[in-house]
Amino acid sequence: MNIDWNAYTPWSALAGGLLIGLAAAAFVLLNGRIAGISGIVGGLLRPAWGDAAWRVAFVAGLIGAPFVYLLFAALPKAQIDAGFGTLVVAGLLVGAGSRYGSGCTSGHGICGLSRLSPRSLVATTTFMAAGFATVFAVRHVFGF
Repeated sequence: MNIDWNAYTPWSALAGGLLIGLAAAAFVLLNGRIAGISGIVGGLLRPAWGDAAWRVAFVAGLIGAPFVYLLFAALPKAQIDAGFGTLVVAGLLVGAGSRYGSGCTSGHGICGLSRLSPRSLVATTTFMAAGFATVFAVRHVFGF
């Protein structure tokens, strides 16, 4: 294994983690809801009365954040080493997994673990193990 020390950026990663943690904590304290993306977006598909505005604002913030970032710096170049079909299948599997697991990485991994939820610990351990196994199989068993 080689580490690209030029791309190693612990301070920006720490700052990003702190911002995510503060945002999740503020969201639960001010709104009384968990900042799980799948639950927020899922609630837009069948919105309850008076429940859609904050969900739309949250999703708009997710979509608008890169445009705000562009005011201060250039967006980093994204490099995706997968074809369109692979990305579609991966997206569908992630969607099915978050539905089956009653939450996503943000809901369980960030918010659930910080609340010491045993269910979130099991969910996070499961999706991390599945991710490790998938990467190992794809890269080392099948050689893609």
